[in-house]
Amino acid sequence: MAMSLIKEFTKGIYKENPTFRMVLGMCPTLAVSNTLQNSVGMGVAVIFVLTSSNFLVSLIHPWVPSKIRIPIYITVIATFTTIVDLVMAAYTPGLHKALGIFIPLIVVNCIILGRAEAFAGKNSVLPSIMDGLGMGLGFTLALSLLGFTRELIGNGTLWGIPVLGTSYHPMLIMILPPGAFLVLGLYMALLNYFDRKRAVL
Repeated sequence: MAMSLIKEFTKGIYKENPTFRMVLGMCPTLAVSNTLQNSVGMGVAVIFVLTSSNFLVSLIHPWVPSKIRIPIYITVIATFTTIVDLVMAAYTPGLHKALGIFIPLIVVNCIILGRAEAFAGKNSVLPSIMDGLGMGLGFTLALSLLGFTRELIGNGTLWGIPVLGTSYHPMLIMILPPGAFLVLGLYMALLNYFDRKRAVL
């Protein structure tokens, strides 16, 4: 049982990482990963919504008629997204403003609805919570890696603090949409390279 729970938790971090492996949730990934702070903020919001939704869906799924399960799952996800939206607006208004429309759009994030439909709707509570935590953490790590790289190269800063000195000339393209595609593609290619190298060995 313990090994099974560990497997459910760790699969989302690397083997089934929603960003680098399954290429899901690309809208927030490409739009908000221009800074490390935005990336971590969005990642934490998704962890909360994903884990809470998986918990509630796994709890109620035996009583949910199959024909109306999707509207019910979306209502569950929208409830937790609204909680995140209001809490973030109250306690971190700067981050809330920076993330903008992408906080309410968590409702239609295909990672969250996909996990509710494919996993939480068919499994018990504990594995569903571990699945939500693992997938959310994998998404957050991927976003943070993109945010770290794009902000460092594109601005010469990390978390808004200058780290590369005044002589550094920022590559502004890295904090623009083309930079998001470029960095994402490079990381995916790097992971595929390591996987093939490991398979050969």
